[in-house]
Amino acid sequence: MGERVAVETPHPRAAVEGVAERLDGRRLESVEAVGKNLLLSFEGGLVLRSHLRMSGRWQVRSRGSRALVGKPWLVLRSPAHEAVLWNGPVLELTGRAIRRLGPDILASPPDFARMVENLRGAHPGRELGEALLDQRLVAGIGNLWKAEALWQARVSPWLSLREVSDEALERVLGEAARLMRTSVEGGRPARSVYRRAGRPCPRCGEPIRSRGQGDDNRTAYWCPRCQRGEEPPGA
Repeated sequence: MGERVAVETPHPRAAVEGVAERLDGRRLESVEAVGKNLLLSFEGGLVLRSHLRMSGRWQVRSRGSRALVGKPWLVLRSPAHEAVLWNGPVLELTGRAIRRLGPDILASPPDFARMVENLRGAHPGRELGEALLDQRLVAGIGNLWKAEALWQARVSPWLSLREVSDEALERVLGEAARLMRTSVEGGRPARSVYRRAGRPCPRCGEPIRSRGQGDDNRTAYWCPRCQRGEEPPGA
């Protein structure tokens, strides 16, 4: 931070966004983690939002320490160091990135009241499992922790927001914060439903089910007995 950086976007999917042209030579003013988003603020009010999903990673190393193999999405170079983004599926340059993100699930303490308010402001027919992944409503919850938090709270991912009480929303959010904080601090919470389709539920023995959900078709995992509620279309 505090240095002017040279910017390259070797990967063609990143190059089409015009990130390098707009950021090259600008000073990097701050770096902030908000949920699973990394916000890099540059002079001139530009904010680069990076979200790694399941496969992306940032690597910081001495400049020129070894040649790059493959095509990273983004390379930031200062005189002494370089930061390289590999497999960065979400890379967005805007002046409004911070305002567009919801409250951080890993904040201390998490602002559950504002998260519930944001969820209540979404379309009431939207399915809860999809809404929890919307970074504009709550920043930080990924597909793994969504599935595990819903199971811990005994709430179905297929319920519409209008069907879920404020108390149930706070319970799900609380479980997500607890599980994710444990993971951040080095613990390894047991996975009860995520990627366990067909295996018995650890609580009741019913086979775990899975199905794509939402516009992005992210896989939902749930126990149909412990998490009773609306079933997915075509189930």
